[in-house]
Amino acid sequence: MNKPDSLLRVDQLVKHFPVQKGLFSRQKDVVHAVDGLSFDLHAGDTMALVGESGCGKSTVGRLVLRLLEATSGKVWFEGQDLMALPPERMRQARRHLQMIFQDPYSSLNPRMTVEQTLTEPLALHGLATGRHHERAVELMDLVGLSSQYLQRYPHEFSGGQRQRIGIARALAVEPKLIVCDEAVSALDVSIQAQVINLLQDLQKRLGLAYVFIAHDLAVVKHIASHVAVMYLGHMVEYSDKRSLFAAPRHPYTQALLSAIPLPEPGLKRERVLLQGDVPNPINPPSGCRFRTRCPHAQARCAQEVPVLRPTDASASHLVACHFWEQIEAPQSMAQAPAVNERLLRLQKAFGAASHAAQPADILG
Repeated sequence: MNKPDSLLRVDQLVKHFPVQKGLFSRQKDVVHAVDGLSFDLHAGDTMALVGESGCGKSTVGRLVLRLLEATSGKVWFEGQDLMALPPERMRQARRHLQMIFQDPYSSLNPRMTVEQTLTEPLALHGLATGRHHERAVELMDLVGLSSQYLQRYPHEFSGGQRQRIGIARALAVEPKLIVCDEAVSALDVSIQAQVINLLQDLQKRLGLAYVFIAHDLAVVKHIASHVAVMYLGHMVEYSDKRSLFAAPRHPYTQALLSAIPLPEPGLKRERVLLQGDVPNPINPPSGCRFRTRCPHAQARCAQEVPVLRPTDASASHLVACHFWEQIEAPQSMAQAPAVNERLLRLQKAFGAASHAAQPADILG
């Protein structure tokens, strides 16, 4: 996966959180949040990280931006090792690395007006000196909001509008990479479509790269160019979007896709049901971490950790499973393109070609 011309390159990233117990708060265990993750991302592309809650995908986003310090591993951005940068140089580099948070309300300062929110990063990085107000107006227009809202506070906006303000704040310093951490999961479905269309439009206009963290695979299929499936800190499958949705190889990916509801009452999909709960990340299973829930697990799975291997000659589709060649995807996976029909309908209803705020997203 890793290529020298990548905008972002992550190599064997590891993050363990210490668990302290006892009277003297001695470290007793560690939470294995991320274990040996590697991927690369090119300018203008979107890589989605998907998986159940607790799989480590949000931790990866924070490690990439160095909001958390990694236990080990490397993160290169435009050829420079972010993990080795001193604080001042990291602050300068962070101008090109921004984040959109899940909750648009808690991520905005309730005591700051929209204009203050948008101009604060400009002042911190010494940008647009002498024309902060004009830049704030430009940013509001860029995300489809009126400049007359600049003197309002976050509580005066709807959820969709607050997320647009969060996007505008991320764009203020002209970044090259944005980590979208569940950026649409807190929004209504109709507003989700608007925000996704906005993100895609901005990507085309500004050449942005996204690390898109999500659990809704219908949304992922709409926006991502590549998808990495995570389970308990490990990457179990990596592929371009089309290949992964058409022919998922890992049993965990097949289970995730089979759980997506189909939009038509007459359509049915064979469900892949997983037994049991996600293991404790403090004491993960030996060998394959998915083996305790996998219907295809064998003795080898408990003894040997599977590594990502190519499933085709192009090595564009990777899977970490000992027996992936013996596992057939359910026939109903051929219906996978239908999962996106919900968003396609919403695009028509709310005008996919435009990123301007729609009636459902306008202040009352």
